[in-house]
Amino acid sequence: MNGRRLLLLGAALVVLLGAMRWWHHRGPVHDAPGVLAPDSPEQVDLDTPARLQRGDVTLLTRAHFVLTARVLSREDYRFDDGASLAPTDLALGWGRMSDSAVLDRIRISQGGRFYHWQVDRFPIPRREIEESSANMHIIPADAGVRGMLARVRPGEVVHIEGFLVDARRPGGWRWNTSLTRDDTGNGACELVFAESLVIER
Repeated sequence: MNGRRLLLLGAALVVLLGAMRWWHHRGPVHDAPGVLAPDSPEQVDLDTPARLQRGDVTLLTRAHFVLTARVLSREDYRFDDGASLAPTDLALGWGRMSDSAVLDRIRISQGGRFYHWQVDRFPIPRREIEESSANMHIIPADAGVRGMLARVRPGEVVHIEGFLVDARRPGGWRWNTSLTRDDTGNGACELVFAESLVIER
């Protein structure tokens, strides 16, 4: 393949990746005020973890997990150590963190496997923002969930069922899930093995 064809192929790839990023980050689906996902996630901690194998990664189930939440933001990963396992992070909100009247006053972003928010003035108490939203690393259980995950866009309401898991890889690599919604900072994200993902609205 000559240099010109390589250059054209590279340009086409850049355009394709840009189009995919625009598709996932275009404007929110729901912008009318009102709580779209009123309930907090449901979690049942497990006394005896099960082991699930995903390639060279062993997953230890820590809790059964179910939530319906609004997608505040999404970020896709291709090159970090966890990308092959959890290709997408969803920043999710419930309660008043699913209400456009509140979210319109909060600036939300993602990067480096973290979810960030900023406000000029708090529309709701700080602690409510922290306890009613979270960044979740999504591990698709199968091709169907992976395909649905690829379609998710900010503003939609999703229903996810599965498990919170810890991940282990030979050589000492570890990725642990949070088991509470009231933590913040490093280690506060949930690592979710999604057996089912449905876009509800």
